[in-house]
Amino acid sequence: MIRTTGTTLYACLREVEAIAPDAEAVICGARRLTYAQLRRETDRYARALLANGVGRGDRVAMLSTSRLEYWLVFLASAAIGAIWVGLGTRNRIEELQHVVDDVEPKLLIGLAEFDGRDYRPDLIALAGAPSVETLTVFGGECAEETRFEEFLARGDQVDNERLEAAIADAAPHDPALIVFTSGTTGKPKGAMLSQHGLTKGNRARFDEWDGPAPRMICALPINHIACVGDTCCMTLLAGGAIVFAEKFDPAWELATVEREKLTVWGGFPTMIQMTMAHPAFETTDFSSVYMVGWGGAALARPLIERLAQVCERSCVVYGLTETTCNVTWSAQGETLDAMANSIGRPGDAFECRIVDDFGKICGVGAPGEIQFRADTNMLGYWRRPEATADAFAKGGWLRTGDIGYWREDGNISLAGRRSDMFKSGGFNIYPKEVEQMLETHDAVETASVVSHAEELYGEVGAAFVVLKAGAKADQAELALHLRERLANYKVPKAITIVDRLPILANGKVDRKQLSAIAQKAYDGSR
Repeated sequence: MIRTTGTTLYACLREVEAIAPDAEAVICGARRLTYAQLRRETDRYARALLANGVGRGDRVAMLSTSRLEYWLVFLASAAIGAIWVGLGTRNRIEELQHVVDDVEPKLLIGLAEFDGRDYRPDLIALAGAPSVETLTVFGGECAEETRFEEFLARGDQVDNERLEAAIADAAPHDPALIVFTSGTTGKPKGAMLSQHGLTKGNRARFDEWDGPAPRMICALPINHIACVGDTCCMTLLAGGAIVFAEKFDPAWELATVEREKLTVWGGFPTMIQMTMAHPAFETTDFSSVYMVGWGGAALARPLIERLAQVCERSCVVYGLTETTCNVTWSAQGETLDAMANSIGRPGDAFECRIVDDFGKICGVGAPGEIQFRADTNMLGYWRRPEATADAFAKGGWLRTGDIGYWREDGNISLAGRRSDMFKSGGFNIYPKEVEQMLETHDAVETASVVSHAEELYGEVGAAFVVLKAGAKADQAELALHLRERLANYKVPKAITIVDRLPILANGKVDRKQLSAIAQKAYDGSR
C-alpha cells in the first residue's frame, strides 16, 4: 500500500503515479486504467473544463451513475480548484432543480439515460438555469447540448502552462465538493468539503492499516459522501483500485469479489444483508478479502458472526457528510459485542466528546449528543450562514445530532438520532434501541422503528420487521420479546411484518415513508 502525503487530490494522484504508474486504478466495465493513464485522462478532462470557461470556485454539476466519467470529472474539477456537485440519478426533477438553483453551476454534465429512464428532458430543463453556460451529455445524443466529444476536444486549445497554473492555484482549504444532506426534514443543505478534509481525513483511516491497498467496489450514488470520499478518495490515497458499478447487484458483487480479487468488501448494512442472502454467497471465494466493513447503520450480530467465517477482519465505521470522512472505527480484534453494539472509537485525528443538553460532558454510560472537532470537518453549509452557525457548538465542535454514550471499553454506542427520538406519554424513546432489541430475536433479519401521532400518548412507536428466510413470528411474539427486555413504554404499539424496508438513494431506510404508512394505518383504525 502507498501512503501519500499530498494536500490536494491531484498531488496525491501524481504521487501514486510516480511510485506505481502501472498499478491498476480504475475498472469500469471493459475499461481499465492504470495510475499513469488516470493522471493523463484527468489532465485531459481538466483542460476541457478550462476551455469551457470553468475555473477556481466555479461549480460543476454532474448527473451520473457511479462510473469512470464521474470520477474523471470530479478529479479534474478538484485539480483546477472548481467545486464539484453530484446529482443523484434516483432524484426527481424537483429535487435536482433545488440543487442546481442553489449552487448555480456554470457547467452541467449529465448521463443521457440509464436503467430505463431518459434524463435528457430533465437535463435540458436544468440547463435553463441562468448560471448554466454549457450543457454536455454523455452516453447518448441530445440535440440541445454540446456533444461530449466536442466538449473534451476543446481542451486541446489549453497548453500545459495554463493547465499547470490552474493546478497550482487550487488551494487545499477551498471547497472542492458540495454534498447535499438527505433533507428528510426540510430542504437539503449543501455541505462544503475541502480537499484538505478529503485527503487528511481519509488518510487517517490508514494509520492502523497494515494490509494491502484497498481494491473495492463503488456501487454508491455519486451525490453521497460514502461514494466520493469514503470509497473513491480513500482508495486513491492508498494507491488502490476502484471497481465501478452503476447499480447495486448482489450477484455481480459476489462474482466481482472473486474475479477482481477484492481486498475490501462491504457497504451499507442493507446491501450486505442482501448480498449475504444470495445463494452464491456460500460458494464465493473471499480469500483475497483483507477487510469487511460497514457503516450507516448497525449490522445484526448473527450477520457479523457469519461474516467472520469468510473474513477474519471486519470493521464498523461511522461518519457524517459534515465530518467529510469516517471519524470512528472499530479496532482490530474487537469483541463481537462491540462490533454489533458500537461505532468503534474516534481516530487520533478527531477530537470527540459527548455532552448533555446543557453542554456538560457526559461520563461513561450517560447518553448525550456526540460532537467532533477537527480541521477536516465541513467548511459550512453552502450559502446557509445561520444553519452553519447552528451546526457548531462553541469552540468549533460539530453537532452530529446523534445521541450516544461512552462504553466501559472505550467504544461509543449509538442510541439514535436526536431527530428520530420521540416522546410517548412523556418518556423519551430512541428507535435504535428498540430496533437492536428486535434484531436479537432469532426470527428477525432487520427492523425499523418510527413514530406517529396518537391521541392519548402524543406519539407512539410503530415497528416494521423483516423476518429471516423461512422464519416465522407474529406481532404478539415480538412484542413479548421486547417486553421481557425493555421498559414497557418502549414497546411499539404496532409491529408489522414486511417483505422489505423502503430504502433511500443513500442506502438508508426511508423512515419518513414508514412513518406515513404507520400514521395512515392508525388513522384508518380509529
